[in-house]
Amino acid sequence: MTEDGNIPRRQFDNYEVPEEWEEDEETEEQEAEGAEAEEEVEGEEGYEVVQEEAEEGETVLTCPECGSQRFEEDSSKGELICIECGFVIDEDRIDESAEWRAFNAEEKEKKARAGQPLTYTKHDMGVSTEIGKGSGELYKVSGNKRAQYYRLRKWHKRLTKSKDRNLGFALSELNSMISNLNLPESVHEETARLYEKAVDQGLVRGRSMESIISAIIYIVARKQGTPRTLDEISDASGIEKREIGRAYRYVARELGLRILPAKPQDYVPRFAGKLQLSGEVQARARNILKEARERDLLSGKGPTGLAAAALYIAAVLEGEKRTQREVADVVGVTEVTIRNRYKELAEKLGLEEELEEKSN
Repeated sequence: MTEDGNIPRRQFDNYEVPEEWEEDEETEEQEAEGAEAEEEVEGEEGYEVVQEEAEEGETVLTCPECGSQRFEEDSSKGELICIECGFVIDEDRIDESAEWRAFNAEEKEKKARAGQPLTYTKHDMGVSTEIGKGSGELYKVSGNKRAQYYRLRKWHKRLTKSKDRNLGFALSELNSMISNLNLPESVHEETARLYEKAVDQGLVRGRSMESIISAIIYIVARKQGTPRTLDEISDASGIEKREIGRAYRYVARELGLRILPAKPQDYVPRFAGKLQLSGEVQARARNILKEARERDLLSGKGPTGLAAAALYIAAVLEGEKRTQREVADVVGVTEVTIRNRYKELAEKLGLEEELEEKSN
């Protein structure tokens, strides 16, 4: 470098800028960018908007009175209000929420306009369309369009696959059985899914559709802790217990389903509800079964008979006595079975004296 501060041309390529010059240049560039950003985002309609330091490109609204960034929106008045000082930041805001109200999840789902969720309980997963239902729909269109409507409906049916027709009929039967057995929606959904899987694997071919559905209901209800007896499922479906049992073993083997034996405790709430017994009786029956299990008294005995005997004992102890005939009619076992289980539990658990006192 010469005395007048000029850099000789031959030394220009090797010249390095001093570090303090670089820092000064970067500072000037940042200040210039900050000034431009402030000019761009500052004060639309009197709001004070500042640039966030953490994330580039995003702005945050602040209150011009107290500088707070916490606001509350009053949708009924269309106002945006500062939580700290109460200053009205904006008014006459457009309410973009739904114009209807919902007080639970079911109402919200029914009133939503985004369509229903996918479900296995419908053969088309709930997403396909159908051209008319029944012959009455034909007369809702104008006369010159009826021929076209009839032709479209006919071809729509012809193009429907056999699997869809099978599922459409089978799932309507399933819906009726689920309703008769008073089973929850989760059982309905899982049963429909497994039935479609059985159809895809060809398990329904050569067998009664109702028997396969009954078998899957029996499996899923037990698996989800809401078991139903074969007698109940047989009454709901009109299929003999023996046929349901054969279909149950076949479906469980082919679909690789491992089903554990039902627990007597799972039957207690439903049987107690039918007998109109209180919660104290249910709790006492569960405790009796729990103690019997700890002493290994449940092995090799039917769960429904044990549940019936435990409920009978608990009802006597809690002063809500029911006859063995009443319990047998509800549970679907014989009085002899209840009597035998009752004697075994009372003797092994040391409840005989207490039962005699309550009975007298």
